[in-house]
Amino acid sequence: MPAVRDLRVLLRLTDFRRLLTVRLLSQSADGVYQVALASYVVFSPEKQTSPAAIASAMAVLLLPYSVIGPFAGVLLDRWQRRQVFLYGNLLRALLAICTALLIAASVPDWLFYVSALSVTAVNRFVLAGLSAALPRVVDQDRLVMANSLSPTAGTLAATAGGGLAFVVRLASEDSDAAVVLLGAALYLCSALASLRMGRHLLGPDSAPVRPGVISVIASTARGLADGLRHLRERPAAARVLVAMTLMRFNYGALTVMLLMLCRYAWYDNEQDGLALLGLAVAVSGAGFFAAAVVTPWAIGRFGRFGWLVVCAGAAAVLEPALGLPFAPGPMLVAAFVLGFITQGSKITTDTVVQTSVDDAYRGRVFSLYDVLFNVAFVGAAGAAALMLPPDGRSVQLVVVVALIYAGIAVTMARWRRMSTAR
Repeated sequence: MPAVRDLRVLLRLTDFRRLLTVRLLSQSADGVYQVALASYVVFSPEKQTSPAAIASAMAVLLLPYSVIGPFAGVLLDRWQRRQVFLYGNLLRALLAICTALLIAASVPDWLFYVSALSVTAVNRFVLAGLSAALPRVVDQDRLVMANSLSPTAGTLAATAGGGLAFVVRLASEDSDAAVVLLGAALYLCSALASLRMGRHLLGPDSAPVRPGVISVIASTARGLADGLRHLRERPAAARVLVAMTLMRFNYGALTVMLLMLCRYAWYDNEQDGLALLGLAVAVSGAGFFAAAVVTPWAIGRFGRFGWLVVCAGAAAVLEPALGLPFAPGPMLVAAFVLGFITQGSKITTDTVVQTSVDDAYRGRVFSLYDVLFNVAFVGAAGAAALMLPPDGRSVQLVVVVALIYAGIAVTMARWRRMSTAR
């Protein structure tokens, strides 16, 4: 198969393989850390979680750094990306250790959120840097396949890390601090793995600068404006970013609904609900993997915009069919379908952005991409908090999500016709 041959070629590329190793270790640590936070916030027996509480937690963890995300992109285009991976993961390891100590000490929630917020802040630099560095280690002809393998493998690594965290969490009581320490160890391994790459390998091409505080603020504002202007001049990239942001909103709303269903609707105790949530994460990960295999062929068959139309249209039909019964079995199938659709759309979006945006601006654009992801997810959590009853069963939410998917499919089909007619 052509996809298998391309995959073998990619894995024979030393620099690509080393960058992939950094991603796998970093995102597996992310999975561990996220499950530890979710179990502490949502599934702790002493906490009575509500959709509003989940939305508030997401807002605290994501919104502040979503606001300054574009500024991080300007810095990312000035710093050596290898050094971002090295020092960023070392810092996250240290901050994760601090989070574990706070959990063990049963400190007030606000102090816990400050520590968790610091870890997610550094994550903005690392994830944007991984996407921006990818074109430096593969040629453009294989960029679609690289985007299929690398981010999807990272997502699978996060899923595997989350699964490991679920096992540790379910094996003993009050183990959230130990799970966070496991994440810290993986962050440290990712930092060490980055040392296998040359310091200048991943770019950017311009020499690193060390401006003063005032000049940083001024140059950041100018760089942000330049990045936005550059994106406006790339309509294909702007359009897929809009579509992907709406899909992320849908994914966030359904995630909150699933959390509430697992916590209150299907089981009487927290352990069984957490176990089912872990199974749903694993099934969704299988969907991510399937998307990595199918998407390169699908893009060749339907085109990039065409594949986005297929993904959104399929979600518009299958999401209500599987979600409205509010039963564990159909919901697990829905987890696979949405994992497949979301990852297939993300691979396509990453490829369009990477091929449409100049290398000097990729860090800024991918930071904007990351900001849109976070704001959409938090907005979805807020919308879900307004719609969801305490047990998570909401016909209204399922229907609204289906309509959004349908709107994406129709709009992308129109954009595709417009671009073809030119």
